[in-house]
Amino acid sequence: MFDSLLNAFRAPDIRRRILFVLGVLIVFRALAHVPVPGADPTKLAQFFKDNALFGLLDLFSGGGLSRFSVVGLGVNPYINASIIMQLMTGVVPALTALQREGEYGRNKINQYTRYLSVPLAILQSYGFLAVLNRAGVLNTSFDLASFETLTQIVTLTAGSILLMWLGELITEKGIGNGISFIIFAGIVGRAPQAIGTFLDSPNIAALALFAVFGVAAIAAIVFITEGQRRIPIQYASRVRGRRMYQGGTTFLPLRVNQAGVIPIIFAVSILLFPSQIAGYFAQSQVALIKDIATFFVNTFGPSNLLVYGSLYFLLTVGFTYFYTAFTFKPGETAEQLRKNGGFIPGIRPGRPTQDYLARVVNRITVAGALFLGIVAVSPYLFQAFIPGLAGLSLGGTSILIAVSVVVETMKQLEAQLMMRNYEGFIR
Repeated sequence: MFDSLLNAFRAPDIRRRILFVLGVLIVFRALAHVPVPGADPTKLAQFFKDNALFGLLDLFSGGGLSRFSVVGLGVNPYINASIIMQLMTGVVPALTALQREGEYGRNKINQYTRYLSVPLAILQSYGFLAVLNRAGVLNTSFDLASFETLTQIVTLTAGSILLMWLGELITEKGIGNGISFIIFAGIVGRAPQAIGTFLDSPNIAALALFAVFGVAAIAAIVFITEGQRRIPIQYASRVRGRRMYQGGTTFLPLRVNQAGVIPIIFAVSILLFPSQIAGYFAQSQVALIKDIATFFVNTFGPSNLLVYGSLYFLLTVGFTYFYTAFTFKPGETAEQLRKNGGFIPGIRPGRPTQDYLARVVNRITVAGALFLGIVAVSPYLFQAFIPGLAGLSLGGTSILIAVSVVVETMKQLEAQLMMRNYEGFIR
């Protein structure tokens, strides 16, 4: 890996791309410390300390949300818009047909995703301000007719759109996926604060154990993320017009973890949202409603490790199967193979190929689902058994995103270097 980085810096064009990415990330981190006026810092810090749901959202903004910064929303609206568009692509026939039109279709869907991000950013800005106002964090009046509220909504929305634009600049002029880099920079940007919290009451033995488990977790994530089942595909010789195309043998890669980090995000959002709603009713003046809400928070909240961890694990496993089934359609893959003259050796084209692919995907998804479930609940188990590392432990979503971004970036760097090694042969 280090050799690849050194070789990349020796190539002038790749070096410019890397420096461009670093420059954009510095701008992002600087903007994350520019606050939006109107919030009490002390009450804001206490609010995020007691709120697990907004703590998750703060993860994707790199701490900008807990600082009430101009980029506090981060790329959350764009992520939500991307997930919505991806789900709609499998349901709306017009979007499904558009997706099959190659580069043009992908560009149109990306354009629709950007358009959808704007109203989502406005709604999320309004909702975030409403929650802060209810918690008594805001110093200004919360009213859509007031200049302060409108300014706060416009500022937060503009900051989110700015980050989306910076992410696309990284994708276009840098290396790797820009949105992933923005999230990665936000996760890494929280490291100094976590280290400072640990140094307030250091525990060397716990730190050594944390390092061992951290290295093991990274190795497991790389192993599962890169793991795939290669289905052999054979193409018969075919004649088109006056030309004859020779057959060949290739393979269809089926990833063990096709769903990525999406199931964890879905699971934790669904798990925390009811507890968040119940937390509002826990202050009710009606005794019955207050008792029910308090029981719900104590039973299903993060404080109850057994119930919360079990539900978190089961929801992550379930959403892994759901998202994999939604994104990978064996019927469409089998039909594409049949149209292109491809077949799996020993399997008849058509319905038998579809059944075979579905069976293989279901089997390998077991490993991917269990892996994501363990990654999701491991930080809670780690903090329970090693309490000396308060504030230093990484969440499952954090470490999974960070490792995935690093692996994909290194792949792209190596691909760029390989292209330059073949340059002499192309000439």
